[in-house]
Amino acid sequence: MIRDESEYKEAVLRLDAERERLDSQREALSAEGQDDAKIKNLMDPMMSFHLQLEEEVNSYERLKRGEFHELNNLNGLGQLLVSLWIARGMSQKQLAKLLDVHESQVSRDERNKYHGISIERASRVLEALGAQLTTTIELQPLQAA
Repeated sequence: MIRDESEYKEAVLRLDAERERLDSQREALSAEGQDDAKIKNLMDPMMSFHLQLEEEVNSYERLKRGEFHELNNLNGLGQLLVSLWIARGMSQKQLAKLLDVHESQVSRDERNKYHGISIERASRVLEALGAQLTTTIELQPLQAA
């Protein structure tokens, strides 16, 4: 996961270099007389890495635009909290100061994606980031036991 502008810029450069390397490799395989199916098979592992890096770049760009995934029954709350401070462009040190905790605590929370935190603590993080979580409750039919 890309967490700041310097990682983003590095990833964009890597993505461009990968794109050039893929094009070069594809041309070389074609020049060797490999057919399209063989080229695809040989290129798939490299394409997989490229697509993963591309998705990380796109995900970071969505976060910077303030676009977040919906939560379902609070699943993904930890990832949302990490995403919010990335979107704000804050460092761990800045968030730690806002929360009045040690930077190592924020680092641990990020690494663990806030797994197991209390609702009160999640609320403090949301407040520190200037974010408001709005919920909608939908009653579903109960399943027979």
